[in-house]
Amino acid sequence: MLPWLRRTLVTGFFVTVPLALSLVALVWTFRLVDGLTRGLSDRLFGSHMPGLGIAAGLVLLLLVGAVARNIMGRRLLAKGEELLMHVPVFSTVYGPVKQLLAAFSPDNEYGFKHVVLVEDPVRGTVLGFLTKEFDLNETEEMAAVYVPTNHLYLGDIVICRRDQLTFPDLTVEQGIRVFLTGGMALPTAVQSRVRSGHDRG
Repeated sequence: MLPWLRRTLVTGFFVTVPLALSLVALVWTFRLVDGLTRGLSDRLFGSHMPGLGIAAGLVLLLLVGAVARNIMGRRLLAKGEELLMHVPVFSTVYGPVKQLLAAFSPDNEYGFKHVVLVEDPVRGTVLGFLTKEFDLNETEEMAAVYVPTNHLYLGDIVICRRDQLTFPDLTVEQGIRVFLTGGMALPTAVQSRVRSGHDRG
């Protein structure tokens, strides 16, 4: 009875805490953005309109995204980023956060490329993300695999030969969900294959 209670309590904890944190983060973000536009709402409509901040934030994101997808806009953003990276505190925080978020961006060629399975001498078969393929001494095809050990934010880099990788039929988004749920999001049946040397990319 005691082991069942312990397992059930732990399961409830890991289901409830992420949900509660997500809700708290959403409410906090809503209130913060809404508060920033309270004065504008009062001036335009004579009273506070809940949700105006969220709408304004979405419009701002769309504008920034449109600029970032344009060649000239991309250059301007890169130049601005280069200048900001010379600010000591800003560069310390911004650099790692941007790299982490960029890994999930569909437009970023340096992000997570594929979900892979690789044999680890200590842990056995581990699930990870292919981040880089390279040639060792111009003869051996190698791969760098990021294996998260603390959800997605901390992990190990496993360097192995490309022919040691197996590619399960999982998208990067599905792989992220697998790590965030501690493996519970894995499908009951997964097809996998060993990629040939001509499938690089």
